[in-house]
Amino acid sequence: MADDLPPQLGRFRLLQRLGEGAQATVWLAHDPLLDREVAVKLLKAMAEPGSVDEWLHEARAVSRLTHPNIVPVFEADTQGGWSYLVFEYVSGGTLSQRLRAGPKPTTAEAVTLMLGILDGLTAAHAAGLVHRDLKPSNILIDARGRPRVMDFGIAARVSTDANAPSRVVGTPGYISPEAARGAPPHPQMDVFAAAVMLAEMLSGQRLNHDPDPWRAIQRVQTTDLVLPSGLDPSVDDALRAIVQRGLAREPSARWPSAALLRDALAAWLRPVAEPDAEAQDAPVLDFLLRRMRHKSDFPALSDAIGRIQRLTQSENESLANLSNEILKDVALTQKLLRLVNTAQYRHTGGGGISTVSRAVALIGFAGIRNLALSLVLLERMENKGHAKRLREDYLRSLMAASLARELCPNPREAEEAFLGAMFHHLGRSLTEFYFPEEADAVRRLVSPAEDGQAALSEASASAQVLGMSYEALGLGVAKQWGLPDSLQRAMRRPSGEPPQRPLDDGTERQRWLARASNDMADLILNTPPEQAHARLRAMAQRHSRALGISAETFEKAADTARQHLAQTTEALELRLPRDSRAQRLLAPLTPSVHDSLTAHELAPTVVMERTQDTAPVSRAEQATQLLAAGVQDITDAMVDNFQLNAVLRMILETIYRALGFRRVVFCLRDARGQALTGRLGVGADVERLAPLLRVDLATQPLDLIAAVCLKGADTLIQDARADNIASRMPSWFRGELKAQSFLLLPLMLKGSPLGLIYADHPQAGVVQLGEKELSLLRTLRNQAVMAFRQATG
Repeated sequence: MADDLPPQLGRFRLLQRLGEGAQATVWLAHDPLLDREVAVKLLKAMAEPGSVDEWLHEARAVSRLTHPNIVPVFEADTQGGWSYLVFEYVSGGTLSQRLRAGPKPTTAEAVTLMLGILDGLTAAHAAGLVHRDLKPSNILIDARGRPRVMDFGIAARVSTDANAPSRVVGTPGYISPEAARGAPPHPQMDVFAAAVMLAEMLSGQRLNHDPDPWRAIQRVQTTDLVLPSGLDPSVDDALRAIVQRGLAREPSARWPSAALLRDALAAWLRPVAEPDAEAQDAPVLDFLLRRMRHKSDFPALSDAIGRIQRLTQSENESLANLSNEILKDVALTQKLLRLVNTAQYRHTGGGGISTVSRAVALIGFAGIRNLALSLVLLERMENKGHAKRLREDYLRSLMAASLARELCPNPREAEEAFLGAMFHHLGRSLTEFYFPEEADAVRRLVSPAEDGQAALSEASASAQVLGMSYEALGLGVAKQWGLPDSLQRAMRRPSGEPPQRPLDDGTERQRWLARASNDMADLILNTPPEQAHARLRAMAQRHSRALGISAETFEKAADTARQHLAQTTEALELRLPRDSRAQRLLAPLTPSVHDSLTAHELAPTVVMERTQDTAPVSRAEQATQLLAAGVQDITDAMVDNFQLNAVLRMILETIYRALGFRRVVFCLRDARGQALTGRLGVGADVERLAPLLRVDLATQPLDLIAAVCLKGADTLIQDARADNIASRMPSWFRGELKAQSFLLLPLMLKGSPLGLIYADHPQAGVVQLGEKELSLLRTLRNQAVMAFRQATG
């Protein structure tokens, strides 16, 4: 230790000199407060007081930088006349030492190292700091091989003042032309130095070296630096062009920012398929689609998704049409209503929601579309022989979708974020659905090989097995289904590390949000619960800057999504075996460093099969329950945000679902009061057939339906084929609407028919009504009358 240097600075005890430069010496030191080794950089005593103050000021600014590719500054101070900085101690050599020791890094290694360096620079530039002395000796390579930018000792704030005092700052050989002329600090100075370093890594030789440093400074101002010839063949024209643009003498011809240079290098290293790749994939896509169409449920799945998507996108479509589309699928209807009555949606309706019409009105088109689309996928997978794996994949996708919705700061974009994340891995999910053997083959290629060979990426493995990547398959099917362009763009997975700047472009933000949500869902699914929290937090920190979301917000969103998934799992009665990986999706994400619980105690709550026999609910009891729920739902709807058509649809839908009619139609008196005509309904082909209903109240002799309406008599006809019934039926009934049984519930106002609820069934004697059902049907009919009174004042 130097004679005039104290053994301790503040609380830091100096242990060993690590290096020395023109301005300062670096020491290994011990911090007793936190019991850790640190690096202490001492400014040499001959420095002028003004430069010391500036140095400390800029060092304090650098201390606010937090990034995995930057060596952080812990403290900056002056003690006993000694000015010093305290850094994280990184045990590893510098890039300069690595290059001198050899061998020369491969092209991919060089580009990968530069990506990390540029990520760190991007963070510094975003904070308004320019390094100004970027060179290999200021890049540490840590134990994981990650580059860490250090020594921001002469970093300066970005300046746009052309009249600022000129001062040449930097190291000859890496200094930019404008810095050599004394120009104000600007991020493009660091871009130039980064390009010089990359050129030297690719070539294995110095680019602007001269024994006389001033000649090197003069040369960079007057001569264009170029990559030498004879490089490795892997340095193709595209990479050469990227580097050469970074070496441009004029800043206007150079990459405008470190972020753009980084993006260009990332795209070169991991190229995204160009649009014309679709043409190359077309024959394979056609072959896979043909294979899927041979499966009995794929055409139905495609039709259902296409119809739901078209209905929710069209400005001309109504709540009625969307409700009708969902009601066509009984199983889908039941699942959707169970789901919208979970805690995550129940507050929206202020109580139970028993009709699709009410659900659509309260939750909105986009929300119901997303639930319906996800449930359509679930419905098709339940009958598969490999349902366990499919259920895991479905819940993983639903977890990702819920995460994306929770993380989306703009409520108007939240439902789009949900759908983008849910379909982000559509190709993988379809392969699991329809080609389970191929999916297994992809998993084997992705898993690390026993012989130590590197595993393939999922994109490469799926392309090798299927002939096209999972992403290309998903996009091809999405186009076939008519999913919107915005959703297809969100399905394109962005490559590389997350940007270290906030994303302003909405499309890019949705892509990164979909990727982050899916990566987190994958992590939770594939990670033991005791390790998941720490890994999730690390992943959140990598994405936080690009999405403008703190790591804490990520954690809260993950916990909320987990709770929603648990409610969904219970509502849909998805049975998860104890050994299912999907149990991890339901486990709380909590730190486990100090946990003393056993593995058994950490097991998540499981939705178990019933262990006790329960008496089956009879058909009559089920009908009564559905009718009673509908009455309550309609009562709530008439209290708040009352809309006549919505209430009428809820009444018709309740009757339709509870009693299993083929169709239920509401008829309203015309302006002259001479007839009741069909206005709206639910059930089979009702949009076309409802207008055919016309109950003529004036023409004699009266047909049976007109007579019932004029008397106001609630009537159930068990067999319309009986002679005394068939002979009195109107012509419209004997045509396309012909049914073997039907129900008539007239609406009377001041003794005259106001309307009619008509419901029919294709078979005779199927609909049986007890006193409870009749009473509830009359209540529903009376609610329709009250709705008219309330609407007309």
